[in-house]
Amino acid sequence: MKSNFILLTLIFQTFLAWGQDHLGLYESATFKNETGELNYRIMYPENFDANMEYPVVLFLHGSGERGSDNQKQLVHGSKLFAHENTRSDYPAVVIFPQCPREDYWVNADVDRSSLPFGILFKKENQPTKSMQLVIDLMDSIQSLNYSKDDQIYVGGLSMGGMGTFDILRFRPEMFAASFPICGGADPDITSQYNSNLNIWVFHGARDNVVLPGYSTDMVIAMRKAGIDTKYTLYKNANHNSWDSTFAEPGLLPWLFSKTLKP
Repeated sequence: MKSNFILLTLIFQTFLAWGQDHLGLYESATFKNETGELNYRIMYPENFDANMEYPVVLFLHGSGERGSDNQKQLVHGSKLFAHENTRSDYPAVVIFPQCPREDYWVNADVDRSSLPFGILFKKENQPTKSMQLVIDLMDSIQSLNYSKDDQIYVGGLSMGGMGTFDILRFRPEMFAASFPICGGADPDITSQYNSNLNIWVFHGARDNVVLPGYSTDMVIAMRKAGIDTKYTLYKNANHNSWDSTFAEPGLLPWLFSKTLKP
């Protein structure tokens, strides 16, 4: 009996290690400026050449991955971009910043005392401290020779989906395409978006944490503004609609086919 337990433990540990192998591809780094500092992970393409240009992908994690360990933000999404087929077919620089526990990607009051969360998006036209640091980080990345400036993308889930919607108004001329997952925002901010933006919104129809109506309202506003907007509402998905999104066969071909239009 004991030998069976040991065998099962070894199998589990081997499986766990195999599932985490990709994390080592993301280098640990910290961005610092006069306003503060931001932990992030960055993955470079295979055979990276700083004299060549590559697409850049920014991914914003959810509230559960906030902290200071510079690791938890890789729980969701990092494996998609680190897959050998993705790295071969779509060589890119991929960035996962980490929001501190006490902050948020977007200005909002969130009531977590019951489900669904009550979310009130504030009217401030200023980013949170952490979002400003993300913007500053992306400005610094864009200034480097290897950044392919017409192929910079942003996506995120839950709090990061909200942050994805938000950053599009602060840097409307930066992102060629975006993919917010189970997020939301104040629809009024779409008036500040680049009308040439390409966006694919994802949400679970059964989401009882962040109601799908938050995404639906944004989609309606963007379509009214003439923005090229795709919307996938997974009828059987709850809040973890990111699982379905990451399994979406058309996501990466769609994303990397988009270029920034003036």
